[in-house]
Amino acid sequence: MTAPVFVVGHFDAGGGGRYVLDGPEGRHAVSVKRLRPGEDVVLTDGAGRWADCVVLDTEGKDRLVVQLDSVSEEPPEQPRVTVVQALPKGDRGELAVETMTEVGVDAVVPWAAARCITQWKGERGAKALAKWRATAREAGKQSRRVRFPEVADAATTKQVAALLREADFAAVLHESGDVPLATAELPAAGEIVLVVGPEGGVAPEELALFEEAGAGAYRLGRSVLRTSTAGTAAAAVLLARTGRWS
Repeated sequence: MTAPVFVVGHFDAGGGGRYVLDGPEGRHAVSVKRLRPGEDVVLTDGAGRWADCVVLDTEGKDRLVVQLDSVSEEPPEQPRVTVVQALPKGDRGELAVETMTEVGVDAVVPWAAARCITQWKGERGAKALAKWRATAREAGKQSRRVRFPEVADAATTKQVAALLREADFAAVLHESGDVPLATAELPAAGEIVLVVGPEGGVAPEELALFEEAGAGAYRLGRSVLRTSTAGTAAAAVLLARTGRWS
């Protein structure tokens, strides 16, 4: 079993590589995970820097003392996979972010599509975005990642079109697509951007704008998935076909 992952803000160790993990992460390690001397842990900043460590001791209920000898850097994977996720109802957005993080998506862009029932406005929108980002962080830890996905600010349709225009491969999951995503020709490097529409579907004017920006319409399979699961299923197809799961 792989070692549990904990997030740190820096890697400044004291004499002899002794490092103290405290605060909420330290409390989780000591009081929830109940780690003991001799066990392995991984510390990461969530941006690719990480270190294998060994527990030396615990102090109280929220301080884990570890041996930290060296810090490594995990480079960004290629091709980079970004999923533009239309805003689902309720907590389904967090479910989408959680599972997409687990499979290995590099970035998630919340999208206020025309047919979204949910709208992020004012304080409510800020809280929802914060939940998505917290979910990505926790799912990154759970799935033993050391480079967590970025969760961007909510994008408008025009902003999504601009993102698609710059991509090396751009796709919209849509039932009108004649080509299965599983057979699409994918780049070995660069940026892949995938658009997942809302439960009501991508509006015709949105689809036209995205096609103008260079995004083709692709189908995932015979069945129609919910917006909260389609991105994860499609990302799995892309990650397997690009060799990132090899």
